[in-house]
Amino acid sequence: MSNEIMNFRTRKWVKPEDLNPNGTLFGGSLLKWIDEEAAVYVIDRLDNSRVVTKYMSEINFVSSARQGDVIELGISAIAMGRTSITLRCEVRNMISHKSILTIDSIVFVNVNAEGQPTAHGKHLKTVAADIE
Repeated sequence: MSNEIMNFRTRKWVKPEDLNPNGTLFGGSLLKWIDEEAAVYVIDRLDNSRVVTKYMSEINFVSSARQGDVIELGISAIAMGRTSITLRCEVRNMISHKSILTIDSIVFVNVNAEGQPTAHGKHLKTVAADIE
């Protein structure tokens, strides 16, 4: 893991509709939350609401959450391309203090009104800075 600062800004309360048949958090629900949180992070950092998810690396589930648990999602920017931004994500359980999953690489692409990749003109140092 690099030395980036992980910003844990979003918390989710695990409810019955978020569970799989085993009574634990359904991975699909969690991935939806991650994609949404990552998109909001990128929209904020690139000042453009037109961004698309391009790629997610291997998703490493190491534990789970149960109904009533509160989880938190952490996102950090780790690389910039001319039209893209790459993030790292960690999700952890606030009740058990265990990591639930990590995703080492989530790539978003900045697009124009026609949906074509377009340069964002941002730099990692300014994009990765914590916004208070």
